[in-house]
Amino acid sequence: MTKLLSRPDYERWLYAIPAIFASVRSSTLRFFTTSAATGLIQGSVFFHNGYELRVSELADFATGDILDYGYEVWQTSEKLYWYDPQPHPDDPTLAGTFPHHKHIPPDIKHHRVPAPELSFTKPNLPFLIREVEQLPR
Repeated sequence: MTKLLSRPDYERWLYAIPAIFASVRSSTLRFFTTSAATGLIQGSVFFHNGYELRVSELADFATGDILDYGYEVWQTSEKLYWYDPQPHPDDPTLAGTFPHHKHIPPDIKHHRVPAPELSFTKPNLPFLIREVEQLPR
């Protein structure tokens, strides 16, 4: 998927994730209409390998943009890492993918790395699902 789909198509795709990806055990993702042009996607994708991807996304289907997001990867009760677009202009290592970045251990709150795979103009979930599929069992 190279661009954000129309609202009905994106909603159908979200609800079909368990059928599309064999690695996905189940999903609680839900699409909430927030205005005539925007929608909020929230919930989790559960994988057969034991991981959980928690999703929060606000999308504008009039412009085809993701306005905001937060993605977290969990294993049982441990948050392994997360992505967010909170700007950190004081960190020159993130300039290449500003504002997209990933929080990773150690010191997960303050240790950030660039996230070139994330975007405001195309769906992020296909990449995130593939990333979780590659995690060790």
